Amino acid sequence: MARKKFVRNYLKAIIVFIIPAILTGVGFYFIFPDITKLKKENPEKTSFMEYREEEWRRQDKKISIKQIWTPLSRISPYLVKAVLIAEDDKFYQHEGFDFEAIQIAIEKDIKQKKIKFGGSTISQQLSKNLYLSPSKNPLRKLAEAVLTWRIERTLSKKRILELYLNVAEWGEGIFGIEAASFHYYGKSASELNPEEAARLSSVLPNPRKYSPTGTSRYVEKRSRLIYNIMVKRGIVTEEYDLQDQ
Repeated sequence: MARKKFVRNYLKAIIVFIIPAILTGVGFYFIFPDITKLKKENPEKTSFMEYREEEWRRQDKKISIKQIWTPLSRISPYLVKAVLIAEDDKFYQHEGFDFEAIQIAIEKDIKQKKIKFGGSTISQQLSKNLYLSPSKNPLRKLAEAVLTWRIERTLSKKRILELYLNVAEWGEGIFGIEAASFHYYGKSASELNPEEAARLSSVLPNPRKYSPTGTSRYVEKRSRLIYNIMVKRGIVTEEYDLQDQ
């Protein structure tokens, strides 16, 4: 009797979890979506943007998406470096997954007794933004992993970064660095200085809660950390007042 129950539960687990997972993986690998188009085409609207629009409709909010597409060559190098430091410091070394960061995130989840699936790379965030929802369920994470693998093998690192910087959320209805730069600082992304770049990158984990131009202690502390790393690496050369020498 116990053996039959074990077999029944085992088969149920296969039907409920494993088969859908395999079908999801196969679907995202062979059928959906056509990632090769991203080599030359910019997405008009991402899945995450549509998710936000549906959220605004439910909340009866009159918010529209603000996005201005801009090539990577016209984005401040300070902003690019600051985002890499803040979001994915090993971007050019890994192939889509930072296993060390994932391990740290899992250990933190176990300690806090919560499942957040942290440690996402820029490539993982891009796959989620382009094609998926913010849901953290295992099937969605599997689809994200497959898409990330495909994105890394289809697109150059430069193109992945360009796409990410143009679709990332930077506030309520604000998507992409060009729209964010004009919204917060009244200038093009090409004109951002190191301090502005550090502050903009500091809010990416939660851009609707924190503002780059606000007085949050979190933003102040995180942006200062990012800025100091940029100085330490020689990305930024601090200016000194010669009159004080």
